Amino acid sequence: MILTDYEWQAIELSIKISITAVIFSMPLGILAAWVLVRCRFPGKSLLDSIIHLPLVLPPVVIGYLLLIGMGRRGIIGQWLYEWFGLSFSWRGAALASAVIAFPLMVRAIRLALEAVDTRLELAARTLGANPWRVFFTITLPLSFPGIVAGTVLAFARSLGEFGATITFVSNIPGETRTIPSAMYTLIQTPGAEADAARLCVIAILLSMASLLLSEWLTRWGRKRLGV
Repeated sequence: MILTDYEWQAIELSIKISITAVIFSMPLGILAAWVLVRCRFPGKSLLDSIIHLPLVLPPVVIGYLLLIGMGRRGIIGQWLYEWFGLSFSWRGAALASAVIAFPLMVRAIRLALEAVDTRLELAARTLGANPWRVFFTITLPLSFPGIVAGTVLAFARSLGEFGATITFVSNIPGETRTIPSAMYTLIQTPGAEADAARLCVIAILLSMASLLLSEWLTRWGRKRLGV
């Protein structure tokens, strides 16, 4: 199967956007999961609902909210435009993908943190370790399989993001036209059914590879930890 420049461009842009979305959302994902598992405070259920809201909201709604808040004339975006230029750029597409995939990442990391034996953390504290050392030497390594799984799932979800992206940053060739946007364009182009089908196969293969990698890394992490 020989890929055209159009298809390579969409694939490379999708991978670039997905990797960027995962890298910048991972620290926040770990922090959010830790807060939900280890902290007790009023409004915790509300925070949990807000974090998982992108799972149930239509992606177009997420894109519209990003447009209002982070667009060139948005509430926050007008102040960030000169530095980041999120509107109609691949960086904006990465932001949209990160928001959509964030709940999946948090959910996987949260399950991993809940499985960590808190008695180990307490034992380390009684031996004089400060909270930061306990987190980086005990909590984080023991939850590593869940972090890996959440990261790869978020990457796979970012690859397939369409609704929020096209609403927030449009469908610009070479800038925001990812695999789903390229497929959407081809479907609307007469005589391009074969090209759309080829991109569909590529999307399936990339997503399947991501899921298989997530499963393999999770098993590897558990085996390494002796779980």
